[in-house]
Amino acid sequence: MRLVFAGTPVPAVPSLRLLAASAHDVAAVVTRPDAPLGRKRMLTPSPVAVAAEELGIPTIRAARLDAAASDRIAALQPDLGVIVAYGGLVREPLLSAPRYGWINLHFSLLPAWRGAAPVQHALIAGETTTGATVFRLVPELDAGDVFDQLTYPVPPGATAGDVLDALAHRGAYLVEGVVDAIEAGIAVAHPQSGAPTFAPKLSAEDGLLHWDEPADRILSRFRGTTPEPGAFTTVDGARVKILEAAPADDDIALAPGHIAAAGGAILVGTASLPVALGRVQPAGKGPMDAADWWRGLRSLDPVAGR
Repeated sequence: MRLVFAGTPVPAVPSLRLLAASAHDVAAVVTRPDAPLGRKRMLTPSPVAVAAEELGIPTIRAARLDAAASDRIAALQPDLGVIVAYGGLVREPLLSAPRYGWINLHFSLLPAWRGAAPVQHALIAGETTTGATVFRLVPELDAGDVFDQLTYPVPPGATAGDVLDALAHRGAYLVEGVVDAIEAGIAVAHPQSGAPTFAPKLSAEDGLLHWDEPADRILSRFRGTTPEPGAFTTVDGARVKILEAAPADDDIALAPGHIAAAGGAILVGTASLPVALGRVQPAGKGPMDAADWWRGLRSLDPVAGR
């Protein structure tokens, strides 16, 4: 079939590469425009744009699928649209432009966690199983009939970045299978079953760790906001990004937020067991071992969250 693929970040790349290597024809890739990144704010193409260039596929860069972008896509006369984390809504008449409409790979077990940050919200909620879903795109957010799903047990300690990477690669084969089934005329989609939950885009403040909560809830938030938007705390008013954290091996008595060195580890007290910090990044500095950061603290009694 003649396909149009829409996607932007790294998790969309495996699906694009697999479809490009298949018997189908990826006529064009739709992706977000180049964005300023890094300290120098240099305009940088999206990961999907980079992959499309490597594959020799024309790109349509569009911040939103307005009339101009829609006309360019419709002119390609695609049989099917495939979307993976594009970052924009597909509305009519573009929704009906491909002969078989659009399918979407979503990184949750729909109807759980409809929205922009499904993996992040699932981990913050402490869920130990997630998955991926390929569904028919409809005007309502992530509400279309389901073609196929896979489940994925979350490994202990896995961050949102780890889980997204795993689902991106596994989900690519799910997408390819549904595309093949649609071409063969054997694809069957079923309505979503159950009450939906929602996963709106996270803000930077969603990464703030609250040390007066139990350790398991703190670590769930840490894993769900790592690497983006980034877990953090404050120490004596200075922001400190938490890059690695895990349950402490030592069950020592430590008040919530209080930081101490014990057995070679840097521990922070919580409402239950302490949390061990592995690597941190103080504001204006590079990543470092928590022990090195601890030795450089000037306060005699540093408290996280203060």
